[in-house]
Amino acid sequence: MFGIEDFTAIINPPDACILAGWHQAGACGERRRNQDWQHHESDLSCDHRVVDGVTGAAFLQTVKSLLEDPMRMLV
Repeated sequence: MFGIEDFTAIINPPDACILAGWHQAGACGERRRNQDWQHHESDLSCDHRVVDGVTGAAFLQTVKSLLEDPMRMLV
């Protein structure tokens, strides 16, 4: 809506990570992701003194899989 294409979430102490995401409808050009012209992004910022990047990436994959199949959260 405001032309923002990228951002970085800021970690506030005493947090070790922050998960940020947004949805941009009406994205066009190379950023088009599907038939509905919807664009979904998410970002995990980690303090690497506390959380290893591999652990953060595994967490983000788990969140993604749960959001794609929400029934798994009920089981």
